[in-house]
Amino acid sequence: MLRALQWLAAFAAALIISAQTAHAQVKDPNALLANEVIVAQLPGRSISVLVTHQPGATKFTHAIALFPGSPGHMNLREEGGKIQYGLGGNFLVRARRHFIEDGILTVVVDAPSDQQNDFFQAVRETPRYGEDVKAALDAVAKKFGALDWTFIGTSEGSVSAAHAARMLPSEAKRVALTASVVSPSRRGRGLEVADIGQIKIPVLWVHNRDDPCKFTQYSRIKSYAEETKTPLLTVIGASGERGEPCEAFSQHGFVGMEIKTIKAMLSWIRTGQVPPDVTE
Repeated sequence: MLRALQWLAAFAAALIISAQTAHAQVKDPNALLANEVIVAQLPGRSISVLVTHQPGATKFTHAIALFPGSPGHMNLREEGGKIQYGLGGNFLVRARRHFIEDGILTVVVDAPSDQQNDFFQAVRETPRYGEDVKAALDAVAKKFGALDWTFIGTSEGSVSAAHAARMLPSEAKRVALTASVVSPSRRGRGLEVADIGQIKIPVLWVHNRDDPCKFTQYSRIKSYAEETKTPLLTVIGASGERGEPCEAFSQHGFVGMEIKTIKAMLSWIRTGQVPPDVTE
């Protein structure tokens, strides 16, 4: 009898653990889509990307490269058959499923393998980083074919997206810069007007009017847009705000406005026309 009770207790415990594991696996809605890691090898380093698309889809026309915010390094990898990575709460990482439509896949770009401790902004300005991003795009295209590429960065990831777009105008068709870092910090100088002036493809600024982060002031973004004659899509509103001003669940991370903001960007990608400002 005692052995039977012990066996039942162990079985019940195993069921609880299994249920908890299953819950953890589906806690991220993006896990319900098809996800895979692709690694591009370069001399002395590699760069990994997380590709997400509709399950079962085989034909794609558009790819959206997503550059997450600070610190930019995700330690993206596969362990025991499972995909592991940091920055899961970042706006573009957590909301990437809303970009997924027929013919569209998303590609979250990790920092290069030798930048997994400190991925400073100065690295993203160098020709070497352009080579890294191009290698990642080529690795994706090798599997999925020729694609119409859009670059989208958020917060410090906008520094990555802007410089990648500047260096790879023949690869990307357009670039959207969301909640962009435009003031200097210990991590770098941020984006400057001169950087935007060197981008030869269409640029779209996307910014919450009430972004509370001191490095991503809306007033400066508006000034940049006017000076460079590039369009600004203003987002007004938020819900469920929490955490620090420069973190992912404040207006800085478009919390509560993720779907509307992304659908507006998708409209711009499809039509080339800037949609009306995004409101609640």
